[in-house]
Parts: sequence; structure tokens; C-alpha cells
Amino acid sequence: MKLKLIISCFLLLFIQFTASAADFNTIKGKVIDAKTNETLIGAVVSIPELHVSVATNANGEFTFRSVPTKGRYVVQVQYLSYKTITQTIDFASTTPLVFAMQASVVEQHEVVITGTPITASSRNNSTSATVVTKDQLQSGATNLIDALTRVAPGVSQITTSQAISKPVIRGLSYNRVVTLSDGVKQQGQQFGDEHGIEIDQNQAERVEVLRGAASLMYGSDALGGVINIIDPASPAEGNIKGEVLSSYSTNSGLTNTSLMLAGNENGFVWRGRGTYQNAHGFKTPDGYLINSGFNQTDFNGMLGVNKAWGYSHLNFSYYKNNIGFFDAEPGDELYSNSTSRTLDYPRQDIRHYKLALNNNFIMGSNSLKLDLGFQKNQRRELENSPDPSLFFDLNTYSLDAKYYLHDFNGWRPVFGISASLGHSVNKGEEVLVPAYDEYSTGAFGYVKKTWDQNTFSAGLRFDYIQNKGKQLTLDGEEVFTGFDNKFSNVSGALGYTHIFNDVLSFKANAGSAFRAPNPAELGSNGVHEGTNRYEVGSGNLSPERSYQADATLEYGSGFVTGSFGIYENYIHNYIYASNNNNEQITVTEESTGLPRSFDVYRYGQVNANLYGFEGNLTLHPVSFLHFENTFSYTRAQNRSFDRPLPLIPAGVLHNSLRFEPKVKGVHDFYISAGIDNYFKQSRVDATFETPTAAYTLVNAGIGATFKLGAQPLKVYVSGNNLTNKRYYDALSRLRPGRYSQEDPTFGVWNPGRNITFGFYLPFGTNK
Repeated sequence: MKLKLIISCFLLLFIQFTASAADFNTIKGKVIDAKTNETLIGAVVSIPELHVSVATNANGEFTFRSVPTKGRYVVQVQYLSYKTITQTIDFASTTPLVFAMQASVVEQHEVVITGTPITASSRNNSTSATVVTKDQLQSGATNLIDALTRVAPGVSQITTSQAISKPVIRGLSYNRVVTLSDGVKQQGQQFGDEHGIEIDQNQAERVEVLRGAASLMYGSDALGGVINIIDPASPAEGNIKGEVLSSYSTNSGLTNTSLMLAGNENGFVWRGRGTYQNAHGFKTPDGYLINSGFNQTDFNGMLGVNKAWGYSHLNFSYYKNNIGFFDAEPGDELYSNSTSRTLDYPRQDIRHYKLALNNNFIMGSNSLKLDLGFQKNQRRELENSPDPSLFFDLNTYSLDAKYYLHDFNGWRPVFGISASLGHSVNKGEEVLVPAYDEYSTGAFGYVKKTWDQNTFSAGLRFDYIQNKGKQLTLDGEEVFTGFDNKFSNVSGALGYTHIFNDVLSFKANAGSAFRAPNPAELGSNGVHEGTNRYEVGSGNLSPERSYQADATLEYGSGFVTGSFGIYENYIHNYIYASNNNNEQITVTEESTGLPRSFDVYRYGQVNANLYGFEGNLTLHPVSFLHFENTFSYTRAQNRSFDRPLPLIPAGVLHNSLRFEPKVKGVHDFYISAGIDNYFKQSRVDATFETPTAAYTLVNAGIGATFKLGAQPLKVYVSGNNLTNKRYYDALSRLRPGRYSQEDPTFGVWNPGRNITFGFYLPFGTNK
């Protein structure tokens, strides 16, 4: 089966190279100031569905060559200090395009969202979404998810040290949030508390955060939302572009350096990137946490063709992360003064290999998007030697196809199918999850109707999932009994948007979704060193069933922009692991021959209700002053036992004041100051969690852009937790009570003061 899939991938690529060259089209246009009619030089014009972009030349003109001869595509135009334009263009028209941009202190009131069934502007899309730009990702964060939590409402993170962050959207995490990269669902070992997303944080040109159930398009696992990581678009024909970025953070000595280069020669497109990160242990107000450093190496690239018939891109990546791991018993020394970058044991050695073939075939006014993927995820947990104690080796093959039909009186239908095969084996001395095979197939239909200022959408999806766990017997004792579980489900979704006027719009969604239990929840039986607990699964778990609704009101004028949304999500058969009745087990460790006690966490099910609100408010009293605020709150209840659900983020209010004065000889100069207010989280599962107190963090930053010839150089300094505040985050796995119920005071402070110095240099040609 592996050989057939690989051959099929190369055959598809070969077919595209040898396909008859359809008549190609050339799209030309100009970008001007709507008030003065002056041309705008350097405005970025992009066609997200075709993965191409170009900047306007000295005359404000742009040209796209070898694009489809017909069809309707969303075109986005962006320029600093101007309101972003998103417009659907009929490529059959030969009339040159003229985009008249309006000066505005708000550039991103309306942006394009690609991670939904049909690409559209955010105002015409019912899904609650936030687009995070590359500039916003450069905030001194230690990883991609850490950066998103600072700017995207409703997004939090479950952290283990500085290198591991799991995304949380509206209180849901683990296998309930899908991370999408290169059009393929990231498949690592999402079940684990201390398992991150394993993606280079520098590769994203932008990130779309889709809040709410997205199971219609992405199947099981998308109950909470989707994080869609979008790589840079290919440059126009005959051009190259690239970037160099680097930063240094004082708290852990984190160095982050990345180089990217991309080009387009007669429709042959390519891109390559290399990244290296290295950090010693992070510093808390009490000292450096022992063995909490990491080093990370990433290589990723793309080869492909962009032609009138569409595009075919082969993406490949290699990710390697070595992470020192916190390991102590109550009473042990936690901190030191050492800034050594040498990792001690225990530690993790994580490697992720990925191939993704992304295709978009234009068939007249219709199109077919086909994404094929292969991923190998290897997770080694090294206890006291280079020989791994735990070693998960997971291979995943995936297929996703969507067929888009042309408009019928404003109706836009889409049909899709998906399939995946996961094969996991254990190669370490110890075992936690049985070797397993996981099969999934799904099909959906979706339709969208636009009339006047209204948009209506509806869809249905069917999924079938089979999990087969392998039986295992060691020394005459059965460790895993094995299981063969089959799950199927029909999901549905409705969406509606209404644009009242240029500044006010409304969107709402309602629907059902489901998530099948993962193999860890079904079959775990062993010590999980990374979580310092003994985990026990249940082969009788039922699928989670979600019923969700949300509504959002959005406003955007020249001086005030903002949104406010509410949501509720009732989940039947919600799955999580808990330690009931202080259950413990004593295990003899093979490495030392000594007995050791662990808390026992068993997977079970309850009925849960999660609801809350989120939003943002930005005030622009004058063009050079921005007062930005985001807020979110989630309340989650275990309805079966009438107590709070565990691992729910505290309410948070992010406030930032940004001052952008005009300075001669300097571009985009800014000074910012921020206050983050995290509220008390007393709603915890008292059987294994402890409350966290409220705290306030003070942040600041300064930056500017200088010209090196025709190329811009951005330099910045950002400071986080400037007062060196002692605090425990509600979702930190190192906080009191998470590692030892015997000693609830045993815990590790979150990182203290951190100042990041960095630069970003984009470069390229614009022929």
C-alpha cells in the first residue's frame, strides 16, 4: 500500500508536467489611492486559491501570467496604512483591474479566510476567525502556539517548560484541535500532555485561527477549532524572494535564526527554508529551572508548477527537537544558576518527517483540490541513556479531495472525501500505548448561497473510523488486551452572515460534530514518564458528540474596530483522564531496579458543557495611536458529577497601547506598552488540580524599519513580564499539584522577565 501511494503521487505530478498546456490568461491591473488617484508602489496583490502574489511596480501596476482563463477567484490587495481590499474577480474578463484603496489606520478589517470550505473574505464567512500576520508572530515567543496566545482571542496553551505548547481553543485541546500545514492535518502524538505540534514557528507567512467546530471539513478531532498554517505564496514569474530573521531572548538565551529563499521561473516554483533554535534552561524569579533547555533544527521546502490548469506543489519538511525534561521529586532542588546548553537526562528526542503533494486542477469553471500526505513521527523519551525508554513510531498516509462546482444563481456547492491510515509501533523498552492501526474515511457536501448582503451555508458529513490495538503479552503477563473499535457518525452545520453596512456585520453558526476515541484513550496501560503518572485506557469508550452554537457581532470604522462573540458547546461522552480516590500504583523501574509510586490516571467519560465569550476592541483616537484589547473567558462544567472540567484556561484581558509617530528617515516606527490581566482560576477539578491566583504581566516593545537600498530591514526589541512577576499559569503542567498530590506546594514558577532583540530582512526582485 505504501508503494502504491508513493507511485500515485509521482504519477499525478508527472501528469501535470506533461498535460496539454491549456490556453493561459494574463491578469493585469493597477493599484491607486482612492482619493488622490496616485499610484501605490509596493502594494501586495495575491490570489490565495492559486498560491501566488506580486507587488506593484514603480507605476503601481501588477501582472499575473499563466492563470486560469475562466472562473471566479478572490483577490486580496494589501498596503500599509490602507484598508485591505478583498474582491471576487471573474478571470474571463479582459478588462484591466483597478483597485482604489482607501487610507485607513486599520489595514485588516477585512481579510481572506482560506481554511473554510470556500475561500472568502472574513465578513462573508460565518466561521469565527482571526488572522495572525508574520509581524505579529515575531513577539519574542518560544514557539508558534505561544505567539498565537498573545494576539488571538480564545486561544490558550497547555505548557510544559518553554519548548512544548499545546493549543487550546475555547477550552478544548488535545485531539479536539486540528493543526493544518501544507493542506494536511498534522499527525504527531496529540494525545500526550507534553506533546507539542512539531512545526517550525518561522515557516508561516500567516496563521488562520478558526474557532468552533470544523468537523464538516476536517472530520473527527476538529471539535474545538483549527489552526491553519499558511506558507509564503510563490512570487510572480521571473522573480525571487527571501527573508532572513534572527532573534535573541535574554531569559533562556534562546537564539532563533531562519533563512528562506523562493523563486518562480516560467511557472516552475520552488522554496527552501532552514531554521535553528537553541536555549538553555528558562529563568524563573527563583532561578533557572534545571534541565529545561532545548535545541531545534528544521528544514522545509517546496517544488512545483503554477500553470493555467492550476498548480501542483510537492512540500517536504524535516523537524528535530531535543528537549531537556523536568524530573524531580518533592523536596528536590528545582533551580540552579547554570546556563549550560548541554541537555541532561531525562529528555525527549522528537523527529517529524513530512511529504505533502498539493494540487489544484482547474476544469473550466470547476476545480478539484487534491492533497496527499505522508508523515513519520518518531518520539523518543530517554530516561537515563541514549537508548529510549519509550519510542513511538507513527506513519500516517492521508488523502483529501474537494470538488468545487461553478456558481448557480449565487449557490456555490462543494463535495469532498478524505481518508487516512495510521500505523504505530513501539520500539522502546517500556510501553504505554499498544501498537495500533487507525483507519478513517469521510465524505461531505457543502453549499453556500449569497444574496444582497446575506450569506447562508449548510453542510452534511459522514465519517467512519476504525481503531485496532494490538494485544501484547510480556513475561507471561498481558499488558494490552487489544481492541478493534468501529465508529461512524453524521455531522451537520449551518451558518449565516449579514452585512448591515460598511462597518457592521453579524455571523452565527450551529451544528453537531463528533470525535472518535484515540488509541491512547482506548488502550493505555503503563508509566508515562513525560507526565510522571500511570495511565490506564478503556476499550469501551464511546465517541464524543458535540452540539455547538455561536454568534459574533463585528464592527469596524476608521476609529473603532472590534468584535464580540458568545458560544456554547455541549459535549456528550467527553473523554479525559483523572486521578480518582488518590489511586496509586508501585512500579519497579528497569533502569534502577527500585520501586517507584505513581498516581493512576484512568480515562473515563462525562457529559460536559462549555460556554463563554471572546472578542477584541481597538481604538484609534488619532492615526498614530492604537489602543488594542482582546479578551476571552470559558466556563466549563462536568455535568455528570456537577463539578468543573479540568484544564480550562483562566479568563484573560490583553491590553496594549501602540504609539506610531512619524520619524524622518525611519519607517514604521512604534513604541508599545501592554498589560495582561489573567484572572483567578478557582474552577478546577479538585480531584487532581489546584486553583491558581490572578496575576498581571507588564510588557513593552519598540521597533522600526530602515531601508537597505530597496530592501526593508525591520529591527525590534520586545519585553515580557518586565516586573519579573512570580506566577503560575492555570494551564502550566509544572504548577503546584500537577506533579504531586502528596505535596501540593511542589511546582515551578512560569518564566520571569524576558527581553528579545531581533531583526527581519525580506528581500527579492520585482520584475
